[in-house]
Amino acid sequence: MEFALANQLPTLGFAREFTEDGVLMSYGANLSALYRRAAWYVDKILKGVKPADLPVEQPMNIELVINLKPAKALGLTIPPSLLQRADQVIE
Repeated sequence: MEFALANQLPTLGFAREFTEDGVLMSYGANLSALYRRAAWYVDKILKGVKPADLPVEQPMNIELVINLKPAKALGLTIPPSLLQRADQVIE
């Protein structure tokens, strides 16, 4: 993050947690939801279900999170239309 800000590089992460730590924006699956779903799979396997019998799933919760602090530090203006589409805007 320090390197990116020092060199005026906007950054993009794949999870909300990165944006909370200072990345400009992230777009990706909600990791908390993925962990909860993984626990469901573990539960089923521990109860005797064969892994091959379990469905393959794609993430259902995709989030766009924008952090305005790095945007301001980089001198960027985020378009209002993008801010409206964001699931969370960190100020």
